[in-house]
Amino acid sequence: MADVTVEAEARAEHVRSGGGWPGYIARKLGGGLVSVFLVAVLGFFLFRVLPGDPVRTMTRGAPVSAEQIEQLRQRFGLDQPLWKQFLDFLGALLRGDLGTSYTYSRPVAELIAERFWPTVLLVGTATVLAVVLGLWIGTRAAWRHGSGFDKASTSIALTLWSVPTFWLGLIVLMVFGVGVGPIPGLFPVGGMSSPDTPAELIPQVLDVARHLVLPSLTMVAVIYAQYLMVMRSSLLEEMGADYLTTARAKGLREDLVRRRHAVPNALLPTVTLIFLHLGLVVGGAITVETVYSWPGLGLLTFEALRVPDLPLLQGTFIVLAGSVIVMNVVADLLYRVLDPRVRAA
Repeated sequence: MADVTVEAEARAEHVRSGGGWPGYIARKLGGGLVSVFLVAVLGFFLFRVLPGDPVRTMTRGAPVSAEQIEQLRQRFGLDQPLWKQFLDFLGALLRGDLGTSYTYSRPVAELIAERFWPTVLLVGTATVLAVVLGLWIGTRAAWRHGSGFDKASTSIALTLWSVPTFWLGLIVLMVFGVGVGPIPGLFPVGGMSSPDTPAELIPQVLDVARHLVLPSLTMVAVIYAQYLMVMRSSLLEEMGADYLTTARAKGLREDLVRRRHAVPNALLPTVTLIFLHLGLVVGGAITVETVYSWPGLGLLTFEALRVPDLPLLQGTFIVLAGSVIVMNVVADLLYRVLDPRVRAA
């Protein structure tokens, strides 16, 4: 009875000290909000040090007077002191207003909303394919540790992982889009759809799928290695565990030992890694979208950098960095759900 009372008091103290679910969630959400605020501050000052004058870039080659240039500066608020611009930016951000794009003369939030779903389609497709491919190859590479398959698969994965994304994208585009020698161009070289595609649903979907092949293939080739290596490493650690020896002693086939016992336990770090890197993949889509002219947030960011379109850069930066923060919070919460050792800590 005394032991039960002591345990109950310990649990109560654990909850009071913030160790329970409400306290844990509050800490993670609070940390995420602070990170978003710091990202907003960093984004504002970071893009102010970029070389180039937005007004002069936009009016380059146009017959404009000094008075007209000054009027544009006043219109965009660039004639104000930096501290005043920063306070106006924070006030607008708290109201959910990301400002108006210099280039498009449209609300930044509206532009981001239009480009958000193409990026989600590209990143989502590439992530699913990379996870499936990485886990499948990583499992078999670990189970056949030291074999030719293990050495070849890890070597190929690490080579692709180390290749610059833009260079790989250009090679894939040249070989499978333009065509090289006897290899004809099989897929579109850019964009998300063809203008001559019929307006019916099925032709539109098939057209988008054809345009999606090369950019998603490039992203998969670069990111699947991290899932392969983590899964392989985790499974190698599990292979010497006592519970696998017990399972074999019970007469289970090697295939069942792997699928029912070893793989589920080895999946824990890989599952959390998926969420941790999902936000980074969204940011990494900038290079791929630029190479393939994919109309997502990455291409929008690249277009904003050329001006520089400060409100648009700040908005896309907050969204891309915010996706990393959100995925980190989700990974922390998911890890606590999946790992009982974290819940007990």
